[in-house]
Amino acid sequence: MPSNILLKAAAILGATSIGLGAYGSHGIRNIQGITERQIESWSTASKYQQFSALSLLCLYSISKTSAIKPKTISLSAALIFSGSLMFSGSIYLLVLNRDRFKFLGPVTPIGGLALMAGWLALLF
Repeated sequence: MPSNILLKAAAILGATSIGLGAYGSHGIRNIQGITERQIESWSTASKYQQFSALSLLCLYSISKTSAIKPKTISLSAALIFSGSLMFSGSIYLLVLNRDRFKFLGPVTPIGGLALMAGWLALLF
């Protein structure tokens, strides 16, 4: 992943995590039938998305100064970005409309595995 794309991906994830986190804290409670568990799930998704944005920002910084191979950084970044989209994105959609998006249930743990793989990719 080229460094300019990496920085943009971090910025997009970071900015949207703030907006979605704020919605989770203030707006989501207005949805009829929303449960505390769903609000907690939304909060978890927002936090993981924020951590992913910071992770990508760190990878961007590392890419400028580190001896880590660019391919390794690209792989790690791609896994963290896609993992964040799958993990957090599926939770957001499931909270908003579980019946419509129930097919996304299995995507959440796959996203979590991709996030973990992104970190582990840095070992190689």
